[in-house]
Amino acid sequence: MASGDPQYSSVVLWTRLALDPFAVDGKGGMPAKPVRVEYEVARDERFRHLVRRSSVVATPELGHSVHPEVNGLAPDHEYYYRFRTGGEISTVGRTRTTPHPLSSPREVRFAFASCNAWQDGYFTAYQHMADEDLDLVVHLGDYLYESGVKTNKRGVVTDPRFHTETFDLARYRLQYSLYKTEAPLQAAHAAHPWIHTFDDHEVENNWAGDRSQADTEPDQDPVIFRQRRAQAFQAMYENLPLRHAQMPQGPDIRYHRRLPYGRLADFTILDTRQYRSDQPCGDGDSATCDDRFDPDNTMLGGKQRKWLLDGFRQSNARWQVIGNQTPMGQTDMDPGPDTHVWLDPWDGYVAERNKVLAAAQDSGVRNLVVITGDRHQNYALELKRDFADPNSRTVGTEFVGTSITSGGDGADTTPQGDQFLAANPHLKFFNSQRGYVRVTADQHRWRSDFRVLPYVSTPDAPISTRASYVVEDRNPHVHVS
Repeated sequence: MASGDPQYSSVVLWTRLALDPFAVDGKGGMPAKPVRVEYEVARDERFRHLVRRSSVVATPELGHSVHPEVNGLAPDHEYYYRFRTGGEISTVGRTRTTPHPLSSPREVRFAFASCNAWQDGYFTAYQHMADEDLDLVVHLGDYLYESGVKTNKRGVVTDPRFHTETFDLARYRLQYSLYKTEAPLQAAHAAHPWIHTFDDHEVENNWAGDRSQADTEPDQDPVIFRQRRAQAFQAMYENLPLRHAQMPQGPDIRYHRRLPYGRLADFTILDTRQYRSDQPCGDGDSATCDDRFDPDNTMLGGKQRKWLLDGFRQSNARWQVIGNQTPMGQTDMDPGPDTHVWLDPWDGYVAERNKVLAAAQDSGVRNLVVITGDRHQNYALELKRDFADPNSRTVGTEFVGTSITSGGDGADTTPQGDQFLAANPHLKFFNSQRGYVRVTADQHRWRSDFRVLPYVSTPDAPISTRASYVVEDRNPHVHVS
């Protein structure tokens, strides 16, 4: 059970019925018929002060998932919810509405995370996240990984159901069941409303638009890949607290959206996969790829880019928060004269990056802060209007959060981290442990606490704050708290 996409008078609730979550056909052991599910929303954990009691129908077509949108709630209020069906009652979840769009809340507290690789370790970070005092959580992609699971950091998976890569709806459903039966992930969903966006692994590694990653699989045919994408999107919708507006239509889904938090912050959530052009120079990394400067290359597509830039001009928020999948700031791997970068992130789409950052500055965005996942590393960095110009102005800040488990235990620093810090003067912090980022933003400053675990290869790791970095209002430069 979970809640998500909070608004000032509304929130979406979610649960999925499954008698056997690991049924090989992906149907959860459920009968091929609709099932009515009741839900209750209250102001207190004991449900003495009910504000809503209603029901929805869970259908086989959507994997017996339900997504009731509860309206008419009070702004900036905490609520509790639960589900009932067939004599069964769920545990209790907590959710929260956002402040009224015209209000000026004192602060917002949230966490952001990404990259839940089940095979790479235990989801202990989510248990710590559940215990945090937060208004919401932003998940920035790679909620699951499409790869099969055999020998891994948790040992050997002998169940053959999980050995194959995910290609069809039944297998995607089974993969979600593997992840969602993890108690720490369940706890984090039950404790806070989530805002979610996807990256690549919800479908396939490094996919771009209608193109699969270059390999020997059948989905090299764009028609077959779109079929795979449609089934991946359906399973994603079935397993996350998403509104009806995010229900996929075949291989297409509207995922970019904007959620205000009073006048304090706008959460602008991007989709950098569905509309992008293919990675330049065959993907990978390069120090010689001139195609990455091609003005026709796009991460966002024309319509989404216009929507983003229009939002810059129209927003009155103190903090413009961009929920982004792959690093926007330049991450040069070569401390020497060459610029050696990966081509899947924004470094492969330089002209559009420059256009977006210039528009933020020219539109008078008060404080641009980009929050990012994907890299399995923690960064605090400054965003330049043009990274090719050493004298270019700083126009915003980016905080890249590490993975929940991807990459295994990790390390405080690495030789690659030393190279990054030497090659990128705008990069102020590097760390390669697992965890998430906790944010507190008020009228005067933004603070990112990098919360890290010493290991994920065994459960129950403690958590600590490795570093805290601050951005002051109207000053995009980042410094240690």
